[in-house]
Amino acid sequence: MTDSVVVTGLGVAAPNGLGARDYWNAALAGKSGIGPLTRFDASGYPAKLAGEIAGFTAEEHLPSRLLPQTDRVTRLSLVAADWALADAGVVPAELPEYGMGVITASSAGGFEFSQAELKSLWSRGGQYVSAYQSFAWFYAVNTGQISIRNGMKGPSGVVVSDQAGGLDAVAHARRQIRKGTALVVAGAVDALLCSWGWVGLHTGGRLSTVDEPTHAYLPFDDRACGHVPGEGGALLILESADSARARGAAVYGEIAGYAATFDGPEPGLRRAVELALADADLTPADVDVVFADAAGEPELDSVEAYALTTVFGPYGVPVTAPKTMTGRLYAGAASLDLATAFLALKDGLIPPTVHVEPADRHGLDLVVSQPRAARLRTALILARGHGGFNSAMVVRA
Repeated sequence: MTDSVVVTGLGVAAPNGLGARDYWNAALAGKSGIGPLTRFDASGYPAKLAGEIAGFTAEEHLPSRLLPQTDRVTRLSLVAADWALADAGVVPAELPEYGMGVITASSAGGFEFSQAELKSLWSRGGQYVSAYQSFAWFYAVNTGQISIRNGMKGPSGVVVSDQAGGLDAVAHARRQIRKGTALVVAGAVDALLCSWGWVGLHTGGRLSTVDEPTHAYLPFDDRACGHVPGEGGALLILESADSARARGAAVYGEIAGYAATFDGPEPGLRRAVELALADADLTPADVDVVFADAAGEPELDSVEAYALTTVFGPYGVPVTAPKTMTGRLYAGAASLDLATAFLALKDGLIPPTVHVEPADRHGLDLVVSQPRAARLRTALILARGHGGFNSAMVVRA
């Protein structure tokens, strides 16, 4: 068993930046990627804003043979994986194929691809439906396509726990590294911004219907009225510390602790925080910053604030929610926060929570408006999925 699991590469695709460096610069500048939907006509829907990724042309990054068989979410995932591997200095062809795995999370799979094929089915007939529909829709397709493209035949899988999934996938990867797998690509990218996906997102009852981008997603604010959806996420390269050291890899930090709980009669988020700290053998005083789940819904914000003030005390630790610049990315949200946490540890800067006026009743030291310089060694990342999923992860520089 190898205990210390580290992150050596980051691949980011976000509404406010493509690639880890562009995204990080945008986050520090408070640049938002939230605006009116352009991928389809949303004028007839209650919610009309989203965090869309602009400037991504799949043909510039992927071979033409992959384009007819992949949804947008898979194209983004394949490119994020390429970027993460390059950032880690890994050439998959030079490593044992059974020593590399892929574990991703997904909320829905290839919705846009499926919508087009179902339209063909209903309007033209079954003979006009692509054979690629048999897998392009599947929530495990990102794992499959990344593993095929890179010859990764080691332990692999997919996690479906909504917006907690990005942390859960990394935790499963950590487990496989500890069992002896040399390298795992882990995290999540989601993309649901098609009219079929949009209808589904409305059924949750948590979307903001405010039309002004700077007022639509305001977690921990008395004006909070729901969240703005977005697309994107992050994939990370996990290795054992020994393996990374042996190949002279630069290391962002360590996955030090993790826990997952489920809501019962009482919310389980606080328990997830306590268990993750225990797993990392740390106390609340050791945590330098918290990346909040930041639901943007008054009741859920109160639950999270209560968990944090119970564990850390009122105003006891800096808290941030950079997803106010991207929207909530569903399975991709937590893995993007995780990547952001590693970038923050590296540069000693806490990115801001934009447009928010923190409500005093929450008792949170929310970092707003501008980045905050700090000595950062340990970060806590929180994520919650619709239906009662709670996940907490502790990372160390």
